[in-house]
Amino acid sequence: MKYGESTFDILYLVLVILWGCQILKKARNRTERLMGASALILGFGDAFHLVPRVLNYFVAADFTAALGIGKLVTSITMTLFYVLMYYIWIGHYHKTENKQLTCFVWVLTALRVIICLFPQNGWLTNEGSVTWGILRNIPFTVLGGLIAALYYGTRKEDPLFRFVWLYVTLSFLFYLPVAVGASLVPMLGMLMLPKTVCYLLLVWTFRSAVLKDQ
Repeated sequence: MKYGESTFDILYLVLVILWGCQILKKARNRTERLMGASALILGFGDAFHLVPRVLNYFVAADFTAALGIGKLVTSITMTLFYVLMYYIWIGHYHKTENKQLTCFVWVLTALRVIICLFPQNGWLTNEGSVTWGILRNIPFTVLGGLIAALYYGTRKEDPLFRFVWLYVTLSFLFYLPVAVGASLVPMLGMLMLPKTVCYLLLVWTFRSAVLKDQ
């Protein structure tokens, strides 16, 4: 179990960060640079949680605080990832920015981050609270649903991006049971594996979009 999960986590981090660097290197415009930045934010953000998780399997030390803080960092960087996906949607599909929609995106982001910073989340002890797990994921889920809806509405405009809405939707369906109930049912943590695959597919889509004409 520990070898398989650790290998998967390390491979995920390496691929996402390498793809992010490759996207930035090949980027020709602001939207493509946002694609690369989103991949790096995702990779480096998840590293704060996954690296202590891997080390916890093989090193005889107390990683409780590191794992908890890693979850906090990941919670924030995942949120920023979806904010960038909103701007990528605007740029990739050449949409006129809706100021009210943009404001709504940032309000949801601010709510998510503020709730995550409350000490009641128990990050330092890595002891999740079901109540606070629900509270901090309400704005995050609304944000994810909004992003999925936007990409769903434009899925026919670019065949390469036609499944982005599905990857986002599935990532939330796999993530939410873990975020809310893993502290009560640890086996739910296994759902993070297919969620991670969804993120790999998202970044691969960005990479493919940047490299398709090169």
